[in-house]
Amino acid sequence: MEKKMKSIGFIGVGKMATAIISGLDKDKFNIFISGRDLEKTQKQATELQVLAMASHEELVEKSDFVVLSVKPQVLAKITDEILPALTADKTIISIAAGYTLSDLAHLMTLENMPILRVMPNINAKIQRSTSAIVRNEFVSDDNYQFAKEIFENIGSVHEVAEKDFSAFTAIAGSSPAFIYIFIDALARAGVFHGLSKEQATAIVADTVAASAEMVIQSGENPWTLVDQVSSPGGTTVAGVVSLEQNRFVGTVIDSITATIEKEKALK
Repeated sequence: MEKKMKSIGFIGVGKMATAIISGLDKDKFNIFISGRDLEKTQKQATELQVLAMASHEELVEKSDFVVLSVKPQVLAKITDEILPALTADKTIISIAAGYTLSDLAHLMTLENMPILRVMPNINAKIQRSTSAIVRNEFVSDDNYQFAKEIFENIGSVHEVAEKDFSAFTAIAGSSPAFIYIFIDALARAGVFHGLSKEQATAIVADTVAASAEMVIQSGENPWTLVDQVSSPGGTTVAGVVSLEQNRFVGTVIDSITATIEKEKALK
């Protein structure tokens, strides 16, 4: 017997949902979307080569997996809308920051509801997301694996304990913004010393990407790699000392702490 094609519904079609859908093979899944404005949603559906649903409730009825890709502030309102269509044979995947599995189960008001939390990041736009995933006890192994595969289509997936989700959200979800600031700062230094901004940005972005790949491929501790670049009495160590004198590491840690505190206050 031919295996039934799985259906994935996305409630909310913002940048993240668009990136995820763009990475999915439309021949392997039935993909539905629903949004606030049907006309806009229909246009998005055409662009993404998926099907638009007239309502969130209709989308849930037709989907095996329902991805809640809306802002945390409206999540409670959306769950109220879809409650009539929720059944325990459907699997909910939330990518909304700040809502725990327990919070989501409370919103669903349905016993034994299979729920997963996934936290992708902006690099999904280039199919290089770093995503965290965790499930409740009602998600079967097969459905868990399927959910992982959805997000593996757009990058790497890390199984993270729910207690560590806030930390993950900060160091993977928010950190691209901090990394962009770092890249821009290095590029501006290049401009200060005579390079064009365009050339300096290209040089820095390429160097940052390669340096990250070096950490991954070498398996070395990043500070070991710092030592490898820092010759005794040389130029690099002078720059490293300047960063330390200006609390570079402490400032980065403070930014992550501020991000985690804000995430916890979102609900």
